[in-house]
Amino acid sequence: MVTAEVKIELKEGVADPEGMNTKKTLKLLGWEVDKVETGKLFEIDLGDNFSKEEAREEVEEMCQKLLANPVIQTYDIKIKD
Repeated sequence: MVTAEVKIELKEGVADPEGMNTKKTLKLLGWEVDKVETGKLFEIDLGDNFSKEEAREEVEEMCQKLLANPVIQTYDIKIKD
C-alpha cells in the first residue's frame, strides 16, 4: 500500500493567531517557549494501484486543488510504502 504524508504550514510572514494564542497560554502555565506554529498533517492511503511517482503526482494535485491554499501555505509530501 502506498501512503502519502502531507505536512501543510503557513508561509513565513503569515499571521498565525492560533499559534500565538497557544504560545501565550503555555507561558501563562509556566512554560518558556520561543515560538509555536500551527499546521496540518494528512496521511492519505492510496492503495496498491499507484507507483511512488504516480502517487506523488496524485497527491500534488490534491494539494493544489484542495488541501493547501498556495497563497498563504506551503506543503511537503512524503511517500511511504
